[in-house]
Amino acid sequence: MERLQKLIAQAGIASRRAAEQIILAGDVTVNGEIVTELGTKADPEKDHIKVRGKLINKKLSGRPNYYVLVNKPKGYLSSSADPEGRKLVTELVIGKGRVFPVGRLDFNTEGLIILTNDGQFSNHVASSRSIPKVYEVKVKGLPNPNAINKLRRGIVLEDGFKTAPAEIKDLKPTDKNGWYEVILYEGHNQQIRKMFDAVGHSVVKLRRTKIGTVYDPYLKAGESRDLTPEEVASLVFGNTKAKPTRSKPDARPSGKGPGRP
Repeated sequence: MERLQKLIAQAGIASRRAAEQIILAGDVTVNGEIVTELGTKADPEKDHIKVRGKLINKKLSGRPNYYVLVNKPKGYLSSSADPEGRKLVTELVIGKGRVFPVGRLDFNTEGLIILTNDGQFSNHVASSRSIPKVYEVKVKGLPNPNAINKLRRGIVLEDGFKTAPAEIKDLKPTDKNGWYEVILYEGHNQQIRKMFDAVGHSVVKLRRTKIGTVYDPYLKAGESRDLTPEEVASLVFGNTKAKPTRSKPDARPSGKGPGRP
């Protein structure tokens, strides 16, 4: 017996958090009965579990797990669906069945994001406070050292969220723009943009370059590749010695990347 949200995530329907919303919306039935309580458990070997009218039991039997690294271009939504019809990061991956993003990158943020059909893995990576996410940030103007030190110590954002101390390294600035490497261990909505807004320097460009030990300088915008078993293990078990695998220079996009039909 497992909680329904865990089974839905394991079936690759949605992340565990999104599965909870599906349950609360009344879109899940067990043996024909609508279930809206998050603590409800079911046995996929005995119970008929449906999500939005579709039986998911077969998805829980012998289904391989996929872990895909994507270099998300600007202008793609980190979601599996969008009522406004915007481009989705899931469109960049083909041949893996139904996968969903692990966490989010803003619509106008680019860089590395992982897609998977493993709900337990997704929940662990997205909620972990021990997996660093590394970003390159270009901001409008040249912040003074006091402003950057405020961000390093932690700051209260306009929405009331108190950020944890951040690791911020100065990169080579231009005459008009500051460039920084920012390392976060948390994932508040649009956190980096809000942090720099709070000190009067809006973000011009934002790119995630690393997730834990996982990075790939050869993976071009719109391209994707499978994570290696070592990379998956490093995210699950915290093995910081895992060696990242680099894409071959002639890698091809897995889906409808920029410039593809």
